[in-house]
Amino acid sequence: MSTIPAPRPRLSDDLPGGLHDVLATPAPIHVREQVLVDVGLADRMAPIDSPLGTLWVAWNGRGVSEVEQAENGAEAAARHEAWTGRRTTIADALPGHLAATIERRLAGETHVRIPLDLRGRTEFEVAVWTKALEIPRGEVRPYGWIAAEIGRPKAVRAVGTALGHNPVPLIVPCHRVVRTDGTIGQYSLGGPRNKRTILAAEGLDPVALEDAARRGERLSGSTTTKIACWPTCRHARRVKDRYRVSFRSLREARARGYRPCKVCRPTAIEAAA
Repeated sequence: MSTIPAPRPRLSDDLPGGLHDVLATPAPIHVREQVLVDVGLADRMAPIDSPLGTLWVAWNGRGVSEVEQAENGAEAAARHEAWTGRRTTIADALPGHLAATIERRLAGETHVRIPLDLRGRTEFEVAVWTKALEIPRGEVRPYGWIAAEIGRPKAVRAVGTALGHNPVPLIVPCHRVVRTDGTIGQYSLGGPRNKRTILAAEGLDPVALEDAARRGERLSGSTTTKIACWPTCRHARRVKDRYRVSFRSLREARARGYRPCKVCRPTAIEAAA
């Protein structure tokens, strides 16, 4: 005659009463939300100061996902949630380490690594934004420079479109990229006026840049070094006025015996022509 084995005790049957109660209690809402943020299924958003006033930065466990300009956090969070489809909650401040790294990036440290959540973006867009990260604070490059540097010299217009779709402006400094003719161009975080404000905060003179562009002064050279640079290159800006010359093209500079700077690499003009 067969016997029915006694049921095996459940693990919870051996737990002390207090621990059993803890395991049986649903996690608090804030804990569940934090887990979703940590795995990138929800975002948080907090304010930061900038030359444009208060901006709102969204992030999750994958990285920073957006930088928004808005009247208040509720408006910024609502727009972000509509765009990403992820629940977005407001925090009082960014996590300490993230706030510090963003501050260092905005201060000009190009080698600071800030993780970015760029899900849904194309390989081309990411390549454009990654290249823009290399442009030093207080300098600008034209769209054609980025196009050539990423191996797509004919994709100048597409570069401009990608920069216009940059979800993390300031962190990825698309404000440091200008039109091929040297004029300021558009900006994803509030248009040309905001772009000029940020460039001025970084030590540039946007009016002088655009005046030079209208005169056709594309490159700046030094009669002492015979090197041609983008006008905002740190080497060009050290040249005294009496030694400074301007060129309309790299072809003109080469014809007059100048070689392109190896730091700011104006050879992009030839590649994108």
